[in-house]
Amino acid sequence: MSTTGAELMYTYAVARAGCRPPDGLLGVADAPVETVTEGALAALVSRVPAADFEEEALRAHLEEMAWLERTARAHRSVVDTVAAEFCVLPLRLVTVHRDARGVRQVLAQRAEEFLSALVSLDGRMEWGVKVYADDTGAAKPAVPAGDSPREVSADGSGRDFLRRRLAHRQAQEQNQRRADELARAAHEALDKFAERSRLHRPQDARLSGVSGRNVLNGAYLVPREQAGAFAGLVGELADRSQGVRIELTGPWAPYSFAQPPQAPDAAGNAGTGAV
Repeated sequence: MSTTGAELMYTYAVARAGCRPPDGLLGVADAPVETVTEGALAALVSRVPAADFEEEALRAHLEEMAWLERTARAHRSVVDTVAAEFCVLPLRLVTVHRDARGVRQVLAQRAEEFLSALVSLDGRMEWGVKVYADDTGAAKPAVPAGDSPREVSADGSGRDFLRRRLAHRQAQEQNQRRADELARAAHEALDKFAERSRLHRPQDARLSGVSGRNVLNGAYLVPREQAGAFAGLVGELADRSQGVRIELTGPWAPYSFAQPPQAPDAAGNAGTGAV
């Protein structure tokens, strides 16, 4: 069946009924953002071309890094823009429904769950804290230019070379242990301050492009009125945690604390993906 001209409902987040996106807000595929309301809930949606978001086309797009990045940026921009004014429950990237009826059916089926989550997250924002250790910080073993272990051993200095290698390795291991200890201490302090926290998998520097070993990748749920105090605590930890770099990001919508719903097939879900 041809999908030329057909549209699907791309769904970004769930909020309370009455939530209205700012005029002119555009989302995925440069489509205007609107709401679909069911009872006490509303979903933020955009009408997107079925030719790009039907199951087969979506599978192909999920292999395209440029498409994924573009879609993720648009998705997050919509969620964060609206979250600055209203409490929202972010949904998974590429949550798509056949039509407004399917969206309303999901809202009705999971109304109790959504409303409970909105109550628990209202007035709160997510902050991200990452701790990085520079594992290259330990001094490298000094080896005369042009020498190799085999060459230096010829004049009796091979044992010195091996001792330097061992000392270098031990220094690196000591630095790694200290960085891990500092990261644990930082998380304990932040977790005690925040209402909730979640530890994510450390980022791979080869993918993130950020220097240093990521030893903490945490998300913290903090009331809006305590944002300044939380940022101050992160600053204090950064000042006294020598040997690591601490970065604070946010505030964000509570991505890490809103359980993304999976729409049942009966609701007309055209495709759901998460990256």
